[in-house]
Amino acid sequence: MTLGIRASAAFFLALALSACAPPAQTVGDKTPLVWPAAPDAPRITFVKAFSRPDDLGISRGMFQRLADALFGHDESRLVRPMAVVAAGDIIYVADPGAKGVHRFDQKNGRYDLIHATGGTALVSPVGLALGDAGEVYVSDSALAQVFVIRSSAKEATPLSLGSPLVQPTGIAFDAAKGRLFVVDTGAHRVNVFSRDGSLESSFGQRGTAEGEFNYPTLIWRTPQGRLYVTDSLNFRIQSFDASGRFMAKFGGLGDGTGDLPRQKGVATDGYGHIYVVDSLFHAIQIFDDTGRFLLSVGGLGQERGEFRLPTGLFIGPDDKIYVADSFNGRVQVLRYIGGAT
Repeated sequence: MTLGIRASAAFFLALALSACAPPAQTVGDKTPLVWPAAPDAPRITFVKAFSRPDDLGISRGMFQRLADALFGHDESRLVRPMAVVAAGDIIYVADPGAKGVHRFDQKNGRYDLIHATGGTALVSPVGLALGDAGEVYVSDSALAQVFVIRSSAKEATPLSLGSPLVQPTGIAFDAAKGRLFVVDTGAHRVNVFSRDGSLESSFGQRGTAEGEFNYPTLIWRTPQGRLYVTDSLNFRIQSFDASGRFMAKFGGLGDGTGDLPRQKGVATDGYGHIYVVDSLFHAIQIFDDTGRFLLSVGGLGQERGEFRLPTGLFIGPDDKIYVADSFNGRVQVLRYIGGAT
């Protein structure tokens, strides 16, 4: 009798675990997906997409999967990803839909959903930046705060900043000088904080002139120190030097290639190409370092290489391109495979 009970328990446990196992990912056509299409030389190739730890080879514990089967809850899935950064084999994804930041540690096979201190929800985490000691900085636009996730920590700790923020969004870190650049959308400026949180400087004000902003959102810093800022309602990208002096601008309102009606994430690759996510086009537009349009990648849809209201963008030193495909609930990974343009 005891053996029969154990066998039945084992059967139902196996049944529950199989029921909660994630469905096999439909990858469709295995033909390499590249942009532009033949006969032009390919410049961008699709690598993969992921929504869950399993998609990255990270197995969830038996009791986690059993709980999902019994209660129908899977908190490890991306809901509405807004920003992404990658530090080697560790990928962080800011997700307002999940009220936290997902950490996918592929090397150690670990997954965590990170909240603020004491388990407090991150209401609107929209910006991420890598620090110089394995930490990750997080901006929360609703809480008007910046948090830091230390290496291996399971909580995001609020930073004490020397100047209050109205609506922090984009964020970038200068490892050479230990400075943190924070876009304050509601104040139409970029604040520069020292490592101890004191305000060093700021640049920008509301307006349409060069160096002025109209609801700026995201920011990218190149290894050389150049800054690119998404100037949202001026429908352009502006670039600045390391001191915040205006350098150049490109883009405009329209519905043609090279226009930026709903620009979101911005980043550069190792060749200096400038990538801009545009959520209205559901695509990434690529420009040279002078702002000349080169190539568009993507379009509206749910298949690989297609997007629905994409937002954040990150490009690693290996020229892997991470795109927060927000309303498809996933991150897509592409790679630049062309040479200098």
